[in-house]
Amino acid sequence: MRVVSGTKKGKILKAVPGSSTRPTTDKVKEAIFNIIGPYFDGGQGLDLFAGSGGLGIEALSRGAEKVIFVDRDGKAIQTIHENIRICGFEEQVEVYRNDADRAIKAILKRELAFDYIFLDPPYRKQQLLKLLQVIDEKALLAEGGTILCEHSSDVTLPDSVGRLVQRKHENYGIISISIYGWAE
Repeated sequence: MRVVSGTKKGKILKAVPGSSTRPTTDKVKEAIFNIIGPYFDGGQGLDLFAGSGGLGIEALSRGAEKVIFVDRDGKAIQTIHENIRICGFEEQVEVYRNDADRAIKAILKRELAFDYIFLDPPYRKQQLLKLLQVIDEKALLAEGGTILCEHSSDVTLPDSVGRLVQRKHENYGIISISIYGWAE
């Protein structure tokens, strides 16, 4: 696992020990950012099921200004901190050990909206539809923002969720990527 492009291109990232997380492969990560970027001029990101932090770190390397990382697993949080240190992004991040529902409640209290939201929940616990509904209802996505959903290819997400519309869908073997944004 490495940073694919940007200011930290080639940096090797640590994986979360054990089998509780499934890191996004470099190939899929590159495809994701070619769709949503490939580079950014600032903006804030939310990596909600961060695992090793690979998606949020890739966004920072490609120009995102700040990313909030959330994961409920202690080993994942430790790995995120190590990877942030490896890349020198300590000043551009917030890292929280929390579940997605509690993290969203805390974010709502701060009245934050994000330009990039990365949703890569454990495949066996599909929460994507519920999360997309909350993002829509609470306007967690900034105007012009992008939501990236990584999910099992046997899961089909709807073309729209409230005011959010699916802009792109791609399959990469057993992994699928669905990209959402606000309706025009």
